[in-house]
Amino acid sequence: MGRFLFVVPPLTGHVNPTVPLGRELEARGHAVAWTGHADVVAPLLPPGVAFLPAAEAVPDEVNAAVEHHTSRGTRGPAGFMASWREFVLPVNRQLVPGVHAAVDAFGPDVLVVDQQALAGAAVAELRGVRWATCATTSAELIDPLAAAPQMATWLGERLRELLVDAGLDPRRAATFDPRFSPHLVLALTTAELVGSALRFPDHYELVGPLIGDRPDDTPFPWDWLDRGSGPVVLASLGTLNWRSGERFFAAMAEAMQGMAARAVLVAPPDLVPDPPDNVLVAPRVPQLALLPRMAAVVCHGGHNTVCEALAQGLPLVVAPIRDDQPIVAEQVAAAGAGIRVKFARVTAAALAAAIGAVLTEPEYRAAAERVRASFVAAGGARLAAERLEGLLEPVTDARVDRAIQ
Repeated sequence: MGRFLFVVPPLTGHVNPTVPLGRELEARGHAVAWTGHADVVAPLLPPGVAFLPAAEAVPDEVNAAVEHHTSRGTRGPAGFMASWREFVLPVNRQLVPGVHAAVDAFGPDVLVVDQQALAGAAVAELRGVRWATCATTSAELIDPLAAAPQMATWLGERLRELLVDAGLDPRRAATFDPRFSPHLVLALTTAELVGSALRFPDHYELVGPLIGDRPDDTPFPWDWLDRGSGPVVLASLGTLNWRSGERFFAAMAEAMQGMAARAVLVAPPDLVPDPPDNVLVAPRVPQLALLPRMAAVVCHGGHNTVCEALAQGLPLVVAPIRDDQPIVAEQVAAAGAGIRVKFARVTAAALAAAIGAVLTEPEYRAAAERVRASFVAAGGARLAAERLEGLLEPVTDARVDRAIQ
């Protein structure tokens, strides 16, 4: 049996998909552990799992920078560079020593490295441990910077600096992309969503989203769903976008006025102080439990929310804000499973029209069902675990060989 160490960033949407995969590996008899930031990652993991903290907490200055840019709604190239410069890169520099320590303590055969946990890739390369990329979003799979060569150059230089600082030889760092394992890339999507015309190397496996059955004790007034009539829409921008979403929340509430549908709007109540009777405003909801009761989803294009909706065959209205969200939104629209609207300039009328379309025009639901069927057929945690098992070194263990050397 093997030993698998998950290296994850302090991001809920990147940690959650690793849990069903970890459970599958454990069910097959393997030893599994996680490493990352204790303040964010540990509470997201099931009780009793092995967690080796690589850092106690995300630095205050990083949290402050993220809060600054999300509150301002920084988007486009500026938002992309800010995300890397002020979050991804400093967090990974902080993680390198702790990931080394976790490898020492756990002795993994394979590292399973999130695409934004670059420290895991650097340590695996330095230590000669086989590793797999866990691509929790499909954005990087399509080379999003192909049309922006200056930004691609900037990012390449920053990645090389990170790798050299971690201890890689500069010549190796110049040819090594820590976002993509040369051994295995597990992409948590399917061709039906990411685009059937795309072709990937043989060591890429599109296993579909890993959703699992996350326990969630968030209270919710379930009787509200039974008191009214008509389809119900879930609308959420994710908690990181609350302060930049005030205008969008207001437009959403106004859009629902007079509609024969209802909405559960995930937002701070103070930002929607006077919602219409057919809108329930709640700061948190048990999303996975709620989705089977919904007829459609309005969201910001976060990969997890999109895939969780499509896993229920629900069409979407997507208002992307930053990062990978515009790419995911385009994939949803290209698949025919939803409508993309402009976050910054959307009006109540445009939102009402889009919501009405996905609720009443059958082609959106049919496309969402096609994507759902592709998720079911993709293989999920079972196939991902099988491919990871393929990285286990044979009886002539390479670790023994390295020790002899």
